[in-house]
Amino acid sequence: MSIEKYDLAIIGSGSGNSLITPYWDDKKVAIIDSGVFGGTCLNVGCIPTKMFAYPSQLASYPSEGARLGVDMAFQSADWPAIRDRIFSRIDAISDGGKHYRDVELDHTTLIAEEVHFSGPKQLTTASGRVLEADQIVIAAGSRPSLPDVPGTNLSGVHTSDTVMRLEELPKRIIIVGGKYIGSEFAAIFAGLGSEVIQVNRSGQLLSSHDKTVSERFTRVAQEQWQLALNRTLHSIEHEGEQLRVNVSATGQNNDDVVESFTGDVVLLATGRFPNTDRLNLEATGIDLVGDVIARDEYLRVLSNGHPLKDVWAIGDIANPEMLKHVANHEQRIVSHNLENPANMKPDTLGPIPAGVFTRPQIASTGLTEDDARAQFGQDAITVKIQAYGDTAYGWAMEDSHGFVKLIANKSTGLLLGAHIMGPEATNLLQPIIMAMSFGITAHQMARGQYWIHPAMAEVVENALLGLDVPESGQL
Repeated sequence: MSIEKYDLAIIGSGSGNSLITPYWDDKKVAIIDSGVFGGTCLNVGCIPTKMFAYPSQLASYPSEGARLGVDMAFQSADWPAIRDRIFSRIDAISDGGKHYRDVELDHTTLIAEEVHFSGPKQLTTASGRVLEADQIVIAAGSRPSLPDVPGTNLSGVHTSDTVMRLEELPKRIIIVGGKYIGSEFAAIFAGLGSEVIQVNRSGQLLSSHDKTVSERFTRVAQEQWQLALNRTLHSIEHEGEQLRVNVSATGQNNDDVVESFTGDVVLLATGRFPNTDRLNLEATGIDLVGDVIARDEYLRVLSNGHPLKDVWAIGDIANPEMLKHVANHEQRIVSHNLENPANMKPDTLGPIPAGVFTRPQIASTGLTEDDARAQFGQDAITVKIQAYGDTAYGWAMEDSHGFVKLIANKSTGLLLGAHIMGPEATNLLQPIIMAMSFGITAHQMARGQYWIHPAMAEVVENALLGLDVPESGQL
């Protein structure tokens, strides 16, 4: 048996692709990926979805303008033109990256096959190639998780991997799932002119978010598209040229169909699953925490609770957060540690922020109110909810839904969590992330700098000032 030897083998071409720095120029590197080069974010995740979300947001401006006395009209959306503009850019980036690694660089080898562990430092591809590497980085990502019900394989049933390549804008789309993927696509398709029915198992959308966000977003979403709450997918079947989605009442007898919806397209947005089950991790004794790979603080994988020498893991396959900016950060940590084994850096960054590019936009970081009260005690925290509409820029927008919710420790004044719903929520969150990351108290943040008046960011300033925390001396 011929064994191919490498200095570094990377499973996955998303964030793992960036591990190949000039340090590896005189070494042999293998990138192994059976999917589209560039990984989830570039091809089927955060980048294309946000490129759809922006034109959908533009399409909503007439209704916003009407409140302010501005008469605009939305005529229609050219779905093929939007789709082709987006993927002509993305596909070119993917193809260019693949060509660069596979053809232009002599020291890298691209292996476009499925791969699994066949020993502690050995990998075997689907065609039988056997690879051994001094260092292995597992960056194999995740995939859409499908419910175990009849009909998920029918034509016209899509996941987030395929729905953005539709030939035409569906007249009616049924979206199963109420977390961030389902809610983003509901806003996209509704904004562009589709009739949207969003089916959700619980009574609230974005149920893993802070309860104020979840409750208020559910109300706002219900004004924009149809919701079928407390409904669990039972089955999908053809009804002529359309699809019929049958649902049961959540928590009741799942054999009883209580409601059905018909549509041109069905989108299953029922979560993502890390690709740990495809790698035969048992062959190398890698530990799991739930469904993700267990790691130490240096992002080395664990085997029987101990670091497995020279095997690392980053991204969705090892972090339940499944966020691109998290994977990118972890790539930088592992890249440093690969190149500086005598001076490794631990992963200490926090808190992790997240954005939901639905309508209205949502951003969050840190603890929810319930988690903060459970962790620190009912009376140890202070909470302020500040409405956009109570600030000068909020008056200009006539905003009636947006808010900033801050959670802080009463005694220290340190921020514990932040949750924003409204225009530019993800941008408004960033200075709060900075304060939490560098230990700046709420009062220091509010009074230790100028805030532009009457900019939208004043809603954050007012929320900070509304917290019951110690003052730090600034006027």
